[in-house]
Amino acid sequence: MLFTSYGFIAFLIVLFALYYLIPKRFQWILLLIADAIFYYCAGWQGLVFMAATVIVAWASTNLMGKSLAQQKAYLSSPSGKELSREERKAFKKEKEKYRKRIFILALVLDLGILAALKYTNFLINNVNSLFSAKLAGVDWVLPLGISFYTFQTVSYIIDVYWEKVEAEKNIFRVALFTSFFPLLIQGPISRYGELTETLFAEHKADFKQISFGLQRILWGYFKKLVIADRLLVAVTTLCGDPATYTGAYVFLGAMFYAAELYADFTGGIDITIGIAQVLGVKVQENFIRPYFSRNIAEYWRRWHISMGTWFKDYIFYPLSVAPWLLKLSKKARKSISDGFGRKLSVYVSTIITWFLTGLWHGAAWNFVVWGLLNAVFILAGEEYKPVATRFRTKHERLVGSFGYRIFETLRTFLLVSSFRILDCYRDVAVSFKAFFSVFTDFNWGSAFGNLLNIGLTAGDYLVAGIGVVMMFTVSCVQEKHGEVRELIWQRKLLPYVLFTLLTIGILIFGAYGVGYDSAQFIYNQF
Repeated sequence: MLFTSYGFIAFLIVLFALYYLIPKRFQWILLLIADAIFYYCAGWQGLVFMAATVIVAWASTNLMGKSLAQQKAYLSSPSGKELSREERKAFKKEKEKYRKRIFILALVLDLGILAALKYTNFLINNVNSLFSAKLAGVDWVLPLGISFYTFQTVSYIIDVYWEKVEAEKNIFRVALFTSFFPLLIQGPISRYGELTETLFAEHKADFKQISFGLQRILWGYFKKLVIADRLLVAVTTLCGDPATYTGAYVFLGAMFYAAELYADFTGGIDITIGIAQVLGVKVQENFIRPYFSRNIAEYWRRWHISMGTWFKDYIFYPLSVAPWLLKLSKKARKSISDGFGRKLSVYVSTIITWFLTGLWHGAAWNFVVWGLLNAVFILAGEEYKPVATRFRTKHERLVGSFGYRIFETLRTFLLVSSFRILDCYRDVAVSFKAFFSVFTDFNWGSAFGNLLNIGLTAGDYLVAGIGVVMMFTVSCVQEKHGEVRELIWQRKLLPYVLFTLLTIGILIFGAYGVGYDSAQFIYNQF
């Protein structure tokens, strides 16, 4: 059941109506039923794997929670208070070992399901290539959104182990947290302590919030159907034939893909957050105008925020203080240099984190190389900071100018767009060859003269161009004044006029219709 299908629209209308008609104490149960229906439509096999993930998360967290409660109860009892300091430490250590074993087993099981389903063929292909073997691949079902719901559930297990949240005793509530359907397509990857504050709450119909949610859903559909799916035609043409479309065509493809990906991904997130808002559920923002970033590190603080913070909190920080890495850093300080040794843990943690980030995006080497390129440029940016600071101090007037801000923003945009060529071609060698052809094949006149021969008409360019300008204008207003819907809401009839026009625009200019197979959201594959 795609977000862009008529069936999904009907599904939402029925859900929204029932949600506010039934007794409020049953609202979360209705959401769980809706999740099951939505996921069943994506393939019943996926429900089996999701159920396994839920059971592992529920059982392990409750075992850890029970152990912690028993520990606290015993140590505060008369018998526990009679223990010596050493005995108390030994008792706590034994209980902690038990919880750690449960914790590790839960991670192995949950992540093992993800690894087996998503990366087995990747492993087999690499073994065949390295050792000239002929191992047969597997034909396993990859459940919808498995990377998203697995990471979400793993964060819950870790937070319980770290004693940040209490274990949920009701397995059906754990199931709702894991399977909340708007998040399954492309996130955001939510945390248990944040999402469940409103997910399990009772909600009265709030006209303003429902209106805001519907407006955001419409804006998401506009970006997806009018902009992203229209530009997809050109991107598919240019990237589908790298032997023909070289040089300037690669540059054009990268620019089209940057606009398509942003409209597709943020459009999907707008739909997700809008659905949640209509239901009274608060979901964190996943994008804060990333194309306004002035460097690669800032870009990743603005783009797919929930993914970035997940890897930072659960991979980078724990890894950077891991005993083996701290020991390695200490040796490097003595044997190489103090400065290098101090930075080594950050270097290693960053590289491993981005290697895993790339692998999370897809079981292919192009994603791994993409991740490592991000790591290299982020670390290079950190090394360049002292030079940049001196430059900014010396040329304060220049650095503070609007023109320099444009230069930094454009530089970052071109850099991340260059990395994404690996995503466009899905082959490392082909991607690098295509990238370097931009500087060696001087066919700019030919490329711009053939814009009408890559699947788009003049009308398509006009519609897509207006759509991109609208997205850019909204982003500029948000950057300067904050929430656009709040500004519009204060002007009485303006919200209804604007979003009636938006609806008409989607109906008239949306890339859909009889016989049209609407493209899935790009992040569906993850």
